[in-house]
Amino acid sequence: MACAFVIDYAYVRIRMTHPKPTDPFEKLTRNRLLAIPQKNGKLNYELDQVQPIDTLTCVHSLFPHYGDQPCWYLKPHINDPIPVG
Repeated sequence: MACAFVIDYAYVRIRMTHPKPTDPFEKLTRNRLLAIPQKNGKLNYELDQVQPIDTLTCVHSLFPHYGDQPCWYLKPHINDPIPVG
């Protein structure tokens, strides 16, 4: 596992020396949908009024690097509601 992480990290570093617009890092935007729990156990969904649009950065790799999640994980989950409380 550690060997795979080191190889993945090295591959990201090599691609950082010759970056392309979406490689190795990509910026994604989403609408911030909040999941607010109610007293009856149900969730109320509301668009965030303070910051309605959020920009996230992902890395094209197998593992997270530099504090960014892998794009293969983030893209399918980008529109998931954000739990509050």
